Amino acid sequence: MGKIERFEDIDCWKEARQLVKLVYSLTNKEPFSRDWGLRDQIQRAAISITSNIAEGFESQGNREFVQFLFYAKRSSGELRAQLYAAYDLGYINEVEFGEAQELAIKVSKMLSNFISYLKSTRKG
Repeated sequence: MGKIERFEDIDCWKEARQLVKLVYSLTNKEPFSRDWGLRDQIQRAAISITSNIAEGFESQGNREFVQFLFYAKRSSGELRAQLYAAYDLGYINEVEFGEAQELAIKVSKMLSNFISYLKSTRKG
């Protein structure tokens, strides 16, 4: 793994950023945009992923960073559950659901791999 100097260098953050863009694209369409509760919750979950990666990167060592990566991973799970609700309610179609789920799962797997890597370095 190359040297990471900024959180913007982290691959799982880059993918999570794409997930945020996709979630906002889906939630800004009718009728999803009128369901303020679900729309706001799913947007917050998506933003939480990128935010926790960034916040963890700025922490005082790998142990704390890993903790924030686990928060990001949990937010990815929350987002995936909310995508099911959006699909079941007819706010997104099967293709949109599949695309968003696939990207959310990819981000979650990347986070798991990054967590494993950081744990293996045993710093801080």
